[in-house]
Amino acid sequence: MICLGVESTAHTFGIAIANNNKVLSNEIKSFTTEHGGIVPNLAAKHHVEVCDQVLKSALKRANVKLGDIQLIAFSISPGLGHTLRIGAMMARTLSILLKKPLVGVNHCIAHLEVGRALTKAKDPVLLYVSGANTQIIAYEAGKYRIFGETLDQGVGNLIDSFARFLDLGFPGGPKIAELAKHGKKLIELPYSVKGMDVSFGGLLTNLKQKYITGKFTKEDLCYSMQEHIFAMLVEVSERAMAHTGKQELLLGGGVACNTRLQEMAKQMCKERGARCYVLPNEFNVDNAAMIALTGVQMFNAGSEIKVEKSEIKPYERTDDVNVIWR
Repeated sequence: MICLGVESTAHTFGIAIANNNKVLSNEIKSFTTEHGGIVPNLAAKHHVEVCDQVLKSALKRANVKLGDIQLIAFSISPGLGHTLRIGAMMARTLSILLKKPLVGVNHCIAHLEVGRALTKAKDPVLLYVSGANTQIIAYEAGKYRIFGETLDQGVGNLIDSFARFLDLGFPGGPKIAELAKHGKKLIELPYSVKGMDVSFGGLLTNLKQKYITGKFTKEDLCYSMQEHIFAMLVEVSERAMAHTGKQELLLGGGVACNTRLQEMAKQMCKERGARCYVLPNEFNVDNAAMIALTGVQMFNAGSEIKVEKSEIKPYERTDDVNVIWR
C-alpha cells in the first residue's frame, strides 16, 4: 500500500511516501530563526508557503504520481494547534480530491513505530526526547504507556531555551552540542530525578545564573548541561527497562541525534546486556516517514478516520491512544 504522510506538529513541515514498510521519499522544510524560538503563527505561515514545494519534491523523489497514492496519513496530535491545522488541512484536501482513506496519527507513537519498522527492535522501551516532549514509553496491555516523563519542560525546550539565552538562534541543539565538544570542566548543576520522572526547570535557572557571573565559559556550561541531563535521561530509561523487563532501548526525537546521548545510552545497554537502537537522524527529527509508516499499520487494523471527524488534538497524550494494530 502506497501511503502519503504529512507531518506538521511544530517547526517542521514534511511529506513522505511509503510503500508498506519501505520509505520511498522523506522531504522536510523547517522553520528557523536567528533570534528567539518558534513562534506558532510564523511557523504556520512557513508551512503554508512550503507545503506545495514539499509535496512536489516528495512525489518526484519517490517516482510516483498523486494518482498512485492509496492512503493519506497525517499528524493529528500532539503539537502546536497553529501548525497542526496546516498539515490536517492539506491531508483532508488530498483525501477528498483523490477519494482516498484518511488516518490520523499520534506523533509520539509514530516515533516508536518508525523504530520498529526500520530497525530490528521488536518491543523496545522508547526514550523519546524532543522539543516539547520527554517521555519513556513502552507497550503494555493495548497501549503505549508512559513510564516516566518530564515534570516541567521538554529536554529540547531546555536546550533551545539556553541557546536563546546565549543568542545562538533556533534550533539550538546542534550549536549547543558543538560548544559542548570544547568544554573541559564539569560544573556541578542540579540533578533532578524523581522516581521515574525528571525535572529541568531548576537546572535552566542555575545555568543562566552561572553564565551571568562571568566565571564560566559557554563551552563548559554546555558540556556540563549535556552530561547532567543525559545522565538523568539514561538513568530513568534504565529504570524503565528494569521495571518492564524489556531488553531493547530505542532513541527517538530530535535530541536523539546528539551523539553524546547515543554514547551514554549504548554504554548503559551494554552493561545491562541489552540492545540499543539508534535511527538515522532523518528519522529522529520530526519527519513524515514515521507518519506514513504508522498510518499503514493503523489503516490495516481498521483505524480509518472520516474527514468530518478529523479534528486535530493538540493535547492528546501517548497513552490516550488504543493501539489496535499490535
